[in-house]
Amino acid sequence: MKDEAALKDHTRFGYDFITAPYLGEGTDEYHLRNKQAGVDNSSYRGLRPDEIEALERNLNTSTNWDDVLVSDIFDPSLVRNTEFYGLVRLGAISRKIVSYHDFAVPVGIVNSRIISCDIGSGCAIYDCTYLSHYIICDHVILYRIGEMQATNHAKFGSGILKEGESEEVRIAIDIMNEASGRAIRPFDGMLTSDAYLWGTWREDGELMRAFERFTEDTMDRRRGYYGYVGQESVIKSCGTIKDVWVGEGAYIKGANKLKNLTLRSTKSEPVQIGEGVELVNGIIGSGSRVFYGVKAIRFIIGDNSNLKYGARLIHSFLGDNCTVSCCELLNSLIFNGHEQHHNNSFLVAALLMGQSNMAAGANIGSNHNSRANDGELIAGRGFWPALSSSLKYDCKFASYVLLDKGNFPHELNIPIPFSLVTTDEREGRRLLMPAYWWMYNLYALERNSYKYRTRDKRKTVRQHIEVDYLAPDTANEILAARHLLEQWVGSSYQSESESPGTLGKTLLRDHPELVGDLEVLAPGLENSTVPMRVLKAGQAYEAYDQMLRYWATWAIADYAVKSGKRVSLLQDEGEHPLKSWLNVGGQLVMEERVEALLASIKEGSVSSWDEVHQTYELWHERYEEDRAHHALAILYALLEVPYIDENLWQELTVQCGAIRVQIEEQVFKTKAKDYHNHFREITFRSRAEQEAVLGRLDENPFIAHSKVVTEALLATLSQVRYS
Repeated sequence: MKDEAALKDHTRFGYDFITAPYLGEGTDEYHLRNKQAGVDNSSYRGLRPDEIEALERNLNTSTNWDDVLVSDIFDPSLVRNTEFYGLVRLGAISRKIVSYHDFAVPVGIVNSRIISCDIGSGCAIYDCTYLSHYIICDHVILYRIGEMQATNHAKFGSGILKEGESEEVRIAIDIMNEASGRAIRPFDGMLTSDAYLWGTWREDGELMRAFERFTEDTMDRRRGYYGYVGQESVIKSCGTIKDVWVGEGAYIKGANKLKNLTLRSTKSEPVQIGEGVELVNGIIGSGSRVFYGVKAIRFIIGDNSNLKYGARLIHSFLGDNCTVSCCELLNSLIFNGHEQHHNNSFLVAALLMGQSNMAAGANIGSNHNSRANDGELIAGRGFWPALSSSLKYDCKFASYVLLDKGNFPHELNIPIPFSLVTTDEREGRRLLMPAYWWMYNLYALERNSYKYRTRDKRKTVRQHIEVDYLAPDTANEILAARHLLEQWVGSSYQSESESPGTLGKTLLRDHPELVGDLEVLAPGLENSTVPMRVLKAGQAYEAYDQMLRYWATWAIADYAVKSGKRVSLLQDEGEHPLKSWLNVGGQLVMEERVEALLASIKEGSVSSWDEVHQTYELWHERYEEDRAHHALAILYALLEVPYIDENLWQELTVQCGAIRVQIEEQVFKTKAKDYHNHFREITFRSRAEQEAVLGRLDENPFIAHSKVVTEALLATLSQVRYS
């Protein structure tokens, strides 16, 4: 048994939340509480003798009724069988009903133990056996909760230290690498852009110290802040809730354990937590949902994302608009639009830059090439490892790389965007088909941009995201891929009269029939003595040309119409050299702007995360203009011209419009295969049944959207003026 002398005086239960040496001079233990709640004792009144008598008649108790303060509207008959300890302040309690959808309960406090809490007006608190040091706002329902308390050192998921704490208790998230070499410190409001900058520029000690300082400044280090539940939130049938900050409108039901969290819930974008969930040391963005047996530890979830069906999220940052279920994610930084739905998929130590999809059986990250667990993977937008894919770390992929089903036994570095990587089982050789998506799966490319845009339900956009598959980042990758194809074709032709790049360009442009007969090899893409074989190099080269002409012409025309500028004036605004672009958390920006931000951080002109986020907003405001200037640079490089005259511009607009019409036609033809392919029809008794199940082809919403895009683009091209 515990020593009797170690037991505390019951009359002090609920008091001394902050004690020396953490209690500031001239303050009491409630000064931070009053600041949080926006009130003090003068906003309440003491209980009348008749109210105390009524409370005690209803089996309520308190060690000191003088410290139970109420508002002017107080019906003691609605408080029953409850214990009060410490300073408790109660808002209006009257005969009203508070509800959430069909769940409705009378306002009041029943069968509970309340320890030093502020409870707002119109709340219903039932069967809460331990509710300690929380500020509960108006119209909140707390129903059947085992333990709900806040400690005086609560950090609500942030990676800071409170007064007197040792470094060992600091929360960090080991993103992108299992060996902690890229650890970040989470904070309320952290974006994937922040995590990317922090996790990438590791060699810059001054920058790392600035990020640490910014994070420390996001929260007061003083002890004594209470837990918080925002207006109209509902928490019911939960086990343990400790050191959790809950925003407005949240709905939490049946969670096993919630500890050290911030739920950035709002009434317009509520956070929902469901049954069997266990969450520790994390931050959950607005509009996100976590339910059905999820386990998450040391994590951040962005806005409008879903984590469900037993998924495990550990030491990871899952960005906005993601849906993840029944799988395992470890030590990863994942940008927007990630999809992973299968119980047998696994992802670890990865940087995925958005719009990615993990198929069933994909095993990405457990296959190391040494005894150390420090391997990594970086994949651009649209990464898609197919069924049962297995990779050997380290790997790096350009945007929109599709891995065919199978085991990839060597490390891969695939700088070719929109490509397919597969295996010739007879030769044991990897095969690479550049521009695969454009040539054979254009429907999927177009639909991906469409679906990511329509699934973005964020009402408040904190992280700006580019979802179009053609953009400055992929345009640069395409241009680089064309140069690589020229090198590979020239080298494979085995001529000593010209440099491989020059020869390859000549063959690809002027003699594509000769390229079709070549065995084109691509060395250096796999850590193997056997080089990859390139499939359809000539067709891919031409496809890349189409993609660049189409995107660059549209980007220039779109900006010219929106800004009222003429194409000639846009060209005359200065030189247009090709510039490097980065995907920073899903937001595309010129690398020089990122470097300028990092320099500003180190010199002190940008001195907080809020100011960093303001810089992101400035990037976004300049994005369409920057994109248009970059599109000019792409055309200059592609066409090998210093300037686009009016005749050339008219030719480009005609080509752009024709390509867009071809895209729309391809979208329709691809979808039509679902209706007219014999094997797509065999499970239906009739065409009527097929249309009842699949919908009518001419009513397909994506096909309708594709027509609208075509009409809008053609209208833009017709409105733009050259001079």
